[in-house]
Amino acid sequence: MCGRFALIVDASVLADVFDVDPPRDLKPRFNIAPTQEVPIVRAERGGSRECVTMRWGLIPSWSKDEKIGARMINARSETAAEKPSFRSAIKSRRCLVPASGFYEWVKTPNGKQPHFIHFADARLFAFAGLWERWSKSETGPLDTFTILTTAPNDLIAGLHDRMPVILPPACYTEWIEPRPLSPDRLQEMLSPHPADGMEAYPVTTRVNRPANDDAECIVRANPTS
Repeated sequence: MCGRFALIVDASVLADVFDVDPPRDLKPRFNIAPTQEVPIVRAERGGSRECVTMRWGLIPSWSKDEKIGARMINARSETAAEKPSFRSAIKSRRCLVPASGFYEWVKTPNGKQPHFIHFADARLFAFAGLWERWSKSETGPLDTFTILTTAPNDLIAGLHDRMPVILPPACYTEWIEPRPLSPDRLQEMLSPHPADGMEAYPVTTRVNRPANDDAECIVRANPTS
């Protein structure tokens, strides 16, 4: 599960990492929540890349109601190719979701304790995503995305039984190419990212409210017992 994440980076850095034009009006986001608009990277015609804004929560092209997107924020990598909601997108509409870190919650006797997970060197990375275009909106076509999840690595296993798929940079171009990938290649690319270089620490429950989107969300806190 990946229900919240952060994107704390300058537009110029994002442009360099993903080889795209710098996104306009990019602001630090410390608490990105489902149904919000965020930048993603996908392939353009001709093989180049573009950074566009999409809503988090995939709406299948055949859906009659856009509210379904709030339940489609994640897709299990092991079954996405078989699910009607994702099997078309995983063939030719794959995308990169830039991120600086993400959150998971751990049950404790005093309630759920949120943790922030990121790379210790603060690097920008990318989740593996799928995107879809929904044409039934009254305001015109609506592009939405979901984040693929996989089994946890050694670090995440102590927090949750799933983690978002984090792609290595060497796979970025192949991932967003609009062509099918073999089942074996998909399995290889969608495996858990090694825990080396990653760290997790407790933060306050401030992150529980989507309206709280500031640096306080990632401040280290004393864990509840």
